[in-house]
Amino acid sequence: MCQHQPTCPTADSPDREAAHTVAHHPEQGWSLLCNGVLLFEDTGELLPDGQIIAPHRPLSHRLVTAA
Repeated sequence: MCQHQPTCPTADSPDREAAHTVAHHPEQGWSLLCNGVLLFEDTGELLPDGQIIAPHRPLSHRLVTAA
């Protein structure tokens, strides 16, 4: 589906979110990437094969000091 050079990551690649955006609807909270992935603002994803990827926001890193 991707026409970019170099080709964007496929929908089953770990870096699939790096694909170019072809449709962006921030008012609805989603974007369509050129590899067919629907990326939601909560970081969840819907892959072209129907697989759902749960939101995966990075955890905040806190410095924990020993008492």
